[in-house]
Amino acid sequence: MAKQEMRVSELVTHIENGYIQKPEMQREFVWQAPRVRDLLDSLYRNYPSGTILLWEADELVPIDDFAIKTQKNEMRKPLLLLDGQQRLTSLSSVLRGEPIVVRKKGKKTTKEIEILFNLEHPDELVTYSEVEDMPAPSLNTSENDDDGDDDDDDDDESILQKLNQFTFVVSNPQLKASKYWVNVTEVFQTHNDAPFMKKAGLNLIDDPLYVKYSQRLQKLRSIKDYVYRMDVLESNLSYEEVTEIFIRVNSAGVKLKSADLALAQITAKWRNSLKLFQDYQQEIYDNQGFEFDVGFFVRGMVIHVTNQCKFKTVGSISIKDLQAGWEESKRSTNFALNFLRSNIKIDSHILLSSPFIVHTIAYWAHRKNYEISESEEKAMNRWILLANTKSRYSMSPETLLDQDIASLRDGGSASDLIAKIDDQFGRLQITLSEITGKTSNSGYFRAMYLAFKEDGAKDWATKLEISTKHSGAEDKLQFHHIFPKAFLKENYAGLNRKEINDIANLAFISGKTNRQISSKAPIKYLSKIFKDKNYDSLKDQAIPTELSFLGEDDYEKFIQARRELIVERLNRLLDF
Repeated sequence: MAKQEMRVSELVTHIENGYIQKPEMQREFVWQAPRVRDLLDSLYRNYPSGTILLWEADELVPIDDFAIKTQKNEMRKPLLLLDGQQRLTSLSSVLRGEPIVVRKKGKKTTKEIEILFNLEHPDELVTYSEVEDMPAPSLNTSENDDDGDDDDDDDDESILQKLNQFTFVVSNPQLKASKYWVNVTEVFQTHNDAPFMKKAGLNLIDDPLYVKYSQRLQKLRSIKDYVYRMDVLESNLSYEEVTEIFIRVNSAGVKLKSADLALAQITAKWRNSLKLFQDYQQEIYDNQGFEFDVGFFVRGMVIHVTNQCKFKTVGSISIKDLQAGWEESKRSTNFALNFLRSNIKIDSHILLSSPFIVHTIAYWAHRKNYEISESEEKAMNRWILLANTKSRYSMSPETLLDQDIASLRDGGSASDLIAKIDDQFGRLQITLSEITGKTSNSGYFRAMYLAFKEDGAKDWATKLEISTKHSGAEDKLQFHHIFPKAFLKENYAGLNRKEINDIANLAFISGKTNRQISSKAPIKYLSKIFKDKNYDSLKDQAIPTELSFLGEDDYEKFIQARRELIVERLNRLLDF
């Protein structure tokens, strides 16, 4: 194994020119902007940033596209990038000013990564505290996820004060307009400090601040000269050997999910299979409206080959068995999604508390050879609603899925699966304490939507039935705080976020209706409904219709009364 060194600017150029390419075994680009911000901060401070692992392959290896625009290279044998994809793609985007190509709602689209640099940053390190994990799919289907209320938990001034302590931040309009914050990409693309000094209000070169900021800009540009150490694997290694190295490197660093490592092993022996998985992934979104990552489909295939859900034995599965498992998993997945749509009225992934529910339905149908009795169908309907509402797979998901797969493998029925939920939670019926403090990310909130839709709930103004499929900003489904957040912050200073965002304070309406409500108390914006005495639109969403619950001083009473109505309605949904 050869050891080399290369500057960031050289690595970025090699990716742009196609001299460094991404092999099929690599996962897609997954970093969010805060991770890119943190990388820049580390390089700015000259902290260690790991190594880059490459392979100069002699054999023809399946290639996948980078998440950033690159040129075709037909003149030079490429280096295949095995470790460092997230870092180098991020740096390529920021240094070149190129957007990232991501898959969103089944389509490839571009996303800008815009990072700002603070000319007036403190000398000492200030650590970031934001939660950077991907949020669970939300029932708010608006593009901007604006639910019409005042979303800021802190005022703008206090937020800006916090952000001004940092050296790098993900761009936002307020900071972008501030004189001390400059666009990192713009700094990288010029050696001229004058535009940034002008923005900061500085004109004289001998001004101490001019010198200070100029030195900081130069230090920022020096990120391009940061030297990465590269390990280059010998060209005579086989693709299978290189895949094993890739898996060991990433397993040791806990950088990849088990599904990503399994995918690497599978593509090593079944060349060009990634394209098959991606094509089916696209087909499912286009035809069914469900959006899952490639790892979901790989797990489904493994379940059908091994009769369990974990990836430990993937390396020993033959190509023939993988191919047979893939065809059967497609059949069962289609059935499972059709079952969800037709029997439960779940027509989108955002209505699922876990995609593992689909795997269980699929394997159940497979074991039944797709011949389902009426009693078994009713039991499975009930299991789906219970598993989804109570979020069966929220804790130790692989272990619980494996238990369910084992039960079905050994001849168990949907009723046996229900018994496992009873064992897990100690009860099947929903109680008041169970939903207290639950928010829009919970399975209970998804169950509320299904129950209200079953009752024909409509938007209060437009009378459109609630649906995740509405298009257009005016009619797209959003969830609304019945007592708006801005109103509660002004009138109930002691409430915390959970109390404000409790599902008992949420209802489903359209974007336009939501924006019209703004920060008014419910007794005011619902006045027309009470004047007309047509309460169906409220009753269909389990909202109390007594005026004594909707006044400016009635929030605590309202929450308690609505919780009782929600619990009663959810238990009816679950057949209690």
